[in-house]
Amino acid sequence: MTFIQVDDVRLHVRTDGDPVRPCVVFSNSLGTDLSMWDAQAEFLASDYHVVRYDTRGHGRSGLGTAAITLERMGRDVVGLLDALAIPRAQFCGISMGGMTGLWLGIHAAKRFDGLVLANTAARIGTHDAWQARAAQVRRAGMIEVADGAAGRWFTPAFVARERHVVGRMIARLREQDAAGYAACCDALADADLRDAVARTAVPTLVIAGAADPVTTVADAAWMRDAIPGARLVALPASHISNIEAAPQFTRALAAFLAN
Repeated sequence: MTFIQVDDVRLHVRTDGDPVRPCVVFSNSLGTDLSMWDAQAEFLASDYHVVRYDTRGHGRSGLGTAAITLERMGRDVVGLLDALAIPRAQFCGISMGGMTGLWLGIHAAKRFDGLVLANTAARIGTHDAWQARAAQVRRAGMIEVADGAAGRWFTPAFVARERHVVGRMIARLREQDAAGYAACCDALADADLRDAVARTAVPTLVIAGAADPVTTVADAAWMRDAIPGARLVALPASHISNIEAAPQFTRALAAFLAN
């Protein structure tokens, strides 16, 4: 693990695998950190240079001095590639990280050979709902948000079956910096790529969770239809599908990356 300065922020980064191999970058969801990709990174590290980072305001990355916007999060990825001297990569992001990937496919396509957009949408939620959550976190910290997260992230069956996994994820959410989380809620409140999706110029795989109440299969199908040549895979999972359906997610991801 290391820290890399990108513009105004110090990003926490982990790399696995041989740097001479093709690169795949992973981007985390709101309220998580780079460890959410452990299963995928372990599987891919023998064939790829795997780069993971904590989105600004999350994990061990700083918050920075610039206002957090979707554009800023996308430019952080480009800056990270520049700092690591990686001219091109493939990208996999989930939820907020997936929306970051969609921005990159529209605005920085020349740096990417493929995009995997998981459990995300061109517009996630509503402005008012994100602003309300940001205000809640600024007022009361992370406890209330964390208390309700399991039902948003995972199906009831997974929660009952994998209590240790769910407990670990919720514990990490409680530990997140409230200011960073709220700032990313503000960014999501204003993030809307619906009018630009058709300009995505990178081969794209969209992954959905069949039981996801946050970013639905219908949201994923809309992106598939709007992005030229995109494909869609629906998995038996809720919102954090790379953990709930890890083997299926990893197989779909590896097959796409290998094409």
